[in-house]
Amino acid sequence: MSLKPLATDFDTKLQTWLSYGWLSHTDRAFVTFIAHQEPSDNELLLWAVALVSQQLSLGEVYLDLARLAQQTESTLGVSVTDEDQAKDPSLATIKSYTLADWQRGLMAATVVGTGEGCSPLVLSGERLYLRRYWQCQQVLNQAIQARVIQRRTELPDALTAEIDALFSSNQQSPDWQKIACVIALRAKFSIITGGPGTGKTTTLTKLLAILVKLYRIEHPEKHPLTILLAAPTGKAAARVSESINKAIEGLPVAEDIKAVMPTQASTLHRLLGSRHDTRQFRHHRNNPLVADIVIVDEASMIDLEMMAALLEALPSEATLILLGDKDQLASVEAGSVLGDLCQGAVDMAYDAETCAWIKAYVGENLAINQALTANTAINQQTIMLLHSYRFGSNSGIGQLAKAVNRGDYRAAQAILDDSSYVDLKSRLLDEQPIINVLSSKESAERLLKQLVLANWGSSDDGKPQLCQGYGYYLALIKARPKDNQPELINAWAAQVLKGFDTFRVLCALRKGLWGVDGLNERIEHWLVGEQPPQLWYEGRPVMITSNDYTLGLMNGDIGIALRDHTGKLRVVFLSSEGEQMHGLHWVSPLRLPNVETAYAMTVHKSQGSEFNHVALVLPETLNRVLTRELIYTGLTRSKENFSLIETQAGVFTEAIKVSCVN
Repeated sequence: MSLKPLATDFDTKLQTWLSYGWLSHTDRAFVTFIAHQEPSDNELLLWAVALVSQQLSLGEVYLDLARLAQQTESTLGVSVTDEDQAKDPSLATIKSYTLADWQRGLMAATVVGTGEGCSPLVLSGERLYLRRYWQCQQVLNQAIQARVIQRRTELPDALTAEIDALFSSNQQSPDWQKIACVIALRAKFSIITGGPGTGKTTTLTKLLAILVKLYRIEHPEKHPLTILLAAPTGKAAARVSESINKAIEGLPVAEDIKAVMPTQASTLHRLLGSRHDTRQFRHHRNNPLVADIVIVDEASMIDLEMMAALLEALPSEATLILLGDKDQLASVEAGSVLGDLCQGAVDMAYDAETCAWIKAYVGENLAINQALTANTAINQQTIMLLHSYRFGSNSGIGQLAKAVNRGDYRAAQAILDDSSYVDLKSRLLDEQPIINVLSSKESAERLLKQLVLANWGSSDDGKPQLCQGYGYYLALIKARPKDNQPELINAWAAQVLKGFDTFRVLCALRKGLWGVDGLNERIEHWLVGEQPPQLWYEGRPVMITSNDYTLGLMNGDIGIALRDHTGKLRVVFLSSEGEQMHGLHWVSPLRLPNVETAYAMTVHKSQGSEFNHVALVLPETLNRVLTRELIYTGLTRSKENFSLIETQAGVFTEAIKVSCVN
């Protein structure tokens, strides 16, 4: 079949949408490719092709045709900003199509199938997929369904006393941590979700101890249990390694049980065996992982393609446990996997059989809501932890996170304005109180500069104060030991790295005055001077922007340029894998081509991290990135203090109204 060019009039329409910013050049190129494959002239098909491609840039793996027919602008994430856009004839045409129109037009095309064959597009009910993502969705659905139905009918009597003992100190009722444990024992798949500080890691370590005990009861003659621990990024892997080590230390179980429990997390790419310059992995269906149990933390960051690869690499009898906050931002790549799997988590959509299981092994009588339609097999294995041990009722961060999460913008603004929440207040260097939100660009700039330059040391009792800025870690650099012994220099470097992590500037965008690029330029000017002495200077924080398995550094890892014990300027990272002698990894800056300055970072990049104090900078106008989930994720990166910098009045409340999952 000879190639035919894209019709001039339709190409003109695409160019108009490109000029509006509603489509990308990638979308247009994909339309051209499909037009070459389709013999008939079908403008509805071409628009569907453009829009399904556009959805990928929004993180969606399919085009929801029913929603498109009812809520066109919100589905496409387009903002009509002038009269020409409002009167755009193509937009009017798309809005005129019903769901039935879309389905009839697409099924008439040769490039659209229903699953069988090799058509580039797949129509599944009301959803239009690119075939690759449809296939990933099938892998996910089938693999998880197979695991959730492999259920135990009872637990050994010897195990119930162990469960009761491990959770005996819990005072909450219902005890969702204990419920999470007994539900996870029931099948080969489970999800433990919850906000920050709800005890996901604590629950996991207790669950692992019980799983080790259960395995020994059920398989006394078999090999020791093989448990693998992973996270999507190097930063998240380092954090979960640290958290689980601390939790295991205080766990009241025998040392031989602790010895089997994992203490070192890997990235998912390393776990599966990433192959250079390919989307494939060493471990797959025909070469599965060697594992009895696989745990993945920060699962909200996993995209559909990665989750499908993980499920294909799991042995059929292996148990998979996912942990994460379902309300956080989804992966940068397409697919909100954890959020989709946790659809019934808030409703606790348990059926009678699950409630009977909980009653038998936890002693809790949960009400069965027969009206719920979300009590699927996956929901029977999903547990949401509700009680926050980090943020109490007097925590502004905790209360603000709840208001943002439920989309209550009025309550969120009232909480910010309430002076009784001390963790939502910042202070100037002269210790004079200031309001938390400044709505002009000038006052926002002034507040940000004050926060960045701040150096709050220790209080009279020796404890670190809540608010810290980058002045704190710069002061630690100046306190370098005079003795250049390697042990002393390594201890100092570790202190500098941890000091840098006490404060972070987060933002929504990469470009612009209030994006990563603009903020990093200004912050560097405030801290270093108008002209840095050179590209690499002592104290420069950098972020790795692509995985480097040779160096053991992952996308998102943060390092700081410091002089080592020989006086050479190197970049030092906290090590999650590899060199463990001091928990540090020193690398020559010449070996780090893919880095960027990291005084400011996007909220997306901050996932898997926590900081004592977060300054969240919002852009001047709404855009498709600025959503409720982004605000919530940035806010909950803070452990002790949070400052919101609003460069235009009303952007904060307007963003809370927008959910990327609606």
